[in-house]
Amino acid sequence: MSPRLSNKEKVKRLRESFSHEDKVLLPIVADPDAIASALALRRLLWRRVTSATIATVNEIKRQDNLTMLRLLRIKLVPLSRIKPEEYSAFVLVDGQPDHNPELGRFQFDAVIDHHPQLESTEARFLDIRPNYGATATIFTEYLKAAKIVPSRSLATALFYAIKTDTESFRRPALEEDMRAFRYLYGLADHNLIRKIEYSEIPLKLVKYYGMALDRLKIRKNKGYVYLGRVATPDILVMIADFLMKVHIIDTTFAAGIFEDRLVVIFRNAMARRNVGRLAERAFGKMGSAGGHHAAARAEVPLAILREKGLNPNNDKTMEKYVRRTIQGRI
Repeated sequence: MSPRLSNKEKVKRLRESFSHEDKVLLPIVADPDAIASALALRRLLWRRVTSATIATVNEIKRQDNLTMLRLLRIKLVPLSRIKPEEYSAFVLVDGQPDHNPELGRFQFDAVIDHHPQLESTEARFLDIRPNYGATATIFTEYLKAAKIVPSRSLATALFYAIKTDTESFRRPALEEDMRAFRYLYGLADHNLIRKIEYSEIPLKLVKYYGMALDRLKIRKNKGYVYLGRVATPDILVMIADFLMKVHIIDTTFAAGIFEDRLVVIFRNAMARRNVGRLAERAFGKMGSAGGHHAAARAEVPLAILREKGLNPNNDKTMEKYVRRTIQGRI
């Protein structure tokens, strides 16, 4: 889609992509940005389609995300309970089909995202803005163009999504993100946002913080930690973010094994380093990898690692492999 089109024209084309008889499915890898964006899309399609169902690819385990769903009374359906044949249209927000195997099985009618565009991404309606700090910013612009004032709940979700995806504008963002943030500020419930942000870490996850500090290796202001098997990949995200608070660290890599795959989370504060590209160079040929200048993720099936002669059950071997693979691409 031409970037020259106004948001008003894009909203018009988006709505025209669906009929009143359509039952729309929105499968998402649930995080604040994806959840808020899906809610905004559902609002844009209200009374224009028969229904719009938001389905989660992943199990939500992060306490702040669970608190967000509870306080804002957001209902999501696990994708495993969905029968795709019952839906006539499919939309993907805050992601692209190749970002997750579960997403790759759908033929999407629309894809709206802020991650770098993949060559394989196709849809009748395509709006990808890789310089934006959050997909929620795009949807805030859509709502304004459609002259829809978001409800307090939706505004709170969008505000929190922009806040988290830009790390309160510590990550690269545009003036558009700031404008959307300022607009939503007066509409959002800041008491709820504080409650979400200060959600307590479940006791069962506390042990990983001690483990991360014990295993942390720092090389030239870069922090590497390998946690072995983890109960949820979300702990790797939390650890990577946590280690960025150490004053001498400007880039972090948190890795571990979840179920049948190696997961590596990248975080970065250096202007000249793009961890999205780094993730692709290091792990892209073996699995899925990508992201932004400041944040990225890679996942590699354990079967591929075993073919390389690696033993996923040997933490020392895996830690050395992950660290050297990344160091060889920086």
